[in-house]
Amino acid sequence: MGQWLASRDVDILALQEVRAAPEILSPLVTGFAEQAGAQDPETHWHVHDHEAADKGRAGVAILSRTAPVATRTGLGDGRPEDDGRWIEADYELGDGSVLTVVSVYVHSGEVGTLRQEHKMRFLADMREYLPQLADRADHVLVLGDLNVGHTELDIKNWKGNVKNSGFLPEERAYFDEFFGEAGYVDVARSLAGEVPGPYTWWSYRGKAFDNDTGWRIDYHMATPQLAAQAANPRVDRAADYSLRWSDHAPLVVDYQLP
Repeated sequence: MGQWLASRDVDILALQEVRAAPEILSPLVTGFAEQAGAQDPETHWHVHDHEAADKGRAGVAILSRTAPVATRTGLGDGRPEDDGRWIEADYELGDGSVLTVVSVYVHSGEVGTLRQEHKMRFLADMREYLPQLADRADHVLVLGDLNVGHTELDIKNWKGNVKNSGFLPEERAYFDEFFGEAGYVDVARSLAGEVPGPYTWWSYRGKAFDNDTGWRIDYHMATPQLAAQAANPRVDRAADYSLRWSDHAPLVVDYQLP
């Protein structure tokens, strides 16, 4: 990951499934800065993170070259199963407006289990909160692993997954609302058009990566004015299976900010 980050001119990086305490994450981030040749590696990145209560699970973080003016942790009522899944950071832009960046990791879920109940309730909490967040901030950008493919274009083998968590009709209905009444734009889809993928996740099983049998479950969700400033979406898919450092690939988008 450090090699990838060193090759990228990234101003804000949202991480999900960090699975590490701050005392582990901070030295790793400093190491990334050293790989990038930063003059002062320990201050190169500002880190805002939220560790899950269940050690070694979930975890989200936002790394930024500019210090946020405010940070917040958690979504909804603060249930233990939501620890390490939602954080926010506010950044003041050149024109005095504020950009709120969210890093979110939605539960993976499993049909017929408590995990799926947690996932559905979390999606409902997002549906309620996202419009409130948009009303409060000048610009909002929600980044993360949302663990749902919205449409048939988002999963290579969609027919075989209509009864599986990640492509259930009731999950996808929430995304209809996120990108409908809630007022957010699916940035990567709006820029790529109605094409298969581009996928961001491939199972480690079988030949999924080699055959590009993927899922598009990582998103940039932006308020409309911000989405209008987006360009050049890229999925940094590894050139070869042996070069992967995650079962996900980074989704990178440029925004022309004031």
